[in-house]
Amino acid sequence: MPEVTKATDVYFTLNNGKKIPALGLGTVPSGDPSGVKDQVKTAVKAGFRLIDTAWYYGTEKYVGEALKELFEEGVVKREDIFITTKVWPSFYHNPEKSLNQSLETLGLDYVDLFLQHWPIALSGDENGKPPGPKDENGNLKYDDDPVNGTKFIEVYKNLEKILETTNKTKSIGISNYSLDRLKKLLPEIKITPVVNQIEFHPQLSQQKDLIEFSEKNNIRIECYSGYGGTGAPLLKLPLVKDLASKYNVTENEIINAYDILEGRIIIPRSSNLERIKNITKLPQLTKDELKQLDQLGEKDPKRYVNDPWGYGIGFKGWEGDKLSEPFEKK
Repeated sequence: MPEVTKATDVYFTLNNGKKIPALGLGTVPSGDPSGVKDQVKTAVKAGFRLIDTAWYYGTEKYVGEALKELFEEGVVKREDIFITTKVWPSFYHNPEKSLNQSLETLGLDYVDLFLQHWPIALSGDENGKPPGPKDENGNLKYDDDPVNGTKFIEVYKNLEKILETTNKTKSIGISNYSLDRLKKLLPEIKITPVVNQIEFHPQLSQQKDLIEFSEKNNIRIECYSGYGGTGAPLLKLPLVKDLASKYNVTENEIINAYDILEGRIIIPRSSNLERIKNITKLPQLTKDELKQLDQLGEKDPKRYVNDPWGYGIGFKGWEGDKLSEPFEKK
């Protein structure tokens, strides 16, 4: 029988020396946000120690309720859990206020990681509302040019100040940074982000240039939509199914292993509590099997998250993004 270990036992060391679990739970709601409470409780009781949330998701209240009950029941202590939250681009002008709101809603004194959710600046009021501002033509309303603007750098510098002057977060990082954005950011800042959270899975293996550049600069990749988002299309691929059968694990665990064995963090989400309980095994895929999974993206590249917030950032294959055409030609 091929070797299988526990994904929940794996931790990675960040560039500031702090540890992060390799497997986490995402808390983007798939339906009723209140369902996230039971998802978090189920995940933690199954061994998960990383919970990824954000102001924008509208689920921090339920994450907080779950944590409070878990602490009261003695399941875990605060220091055992790694909590991530993020500042949304409509709140770019005051990341600390965003963090304060998240901490109050979560019922916590600090988070372990505070991320810049997207490297753009949207037109929000003092409380970040509306999160998706539109102009008279129905397009996103920005306070900075979505392609050539530099306010995103100032946002990150404000995260640096929060880290240096408060105890509200232990680490800072970024999310949805393309290679172009990352190359613009790094020369301007003092504190290297500990992670870059992006959509990544076997069908996005053509993003390896971004992965390699991040890793070269000691920025660990954290993967969302690892199963391909809604409907989890990657779990239906024949190669993934064949590997799951070979190792006697779920298809989810094959995708988790694809990232974890290569040193990447993965934060799947699910509203199915039984599934959450059964995605903690780590099959020890061979180098050849990992290469076969990479080849899925070489043969049939596919991005599943194409939100308008990503227009102009410079990601490859972002459907509907006419702003990034100059990047495609580089």
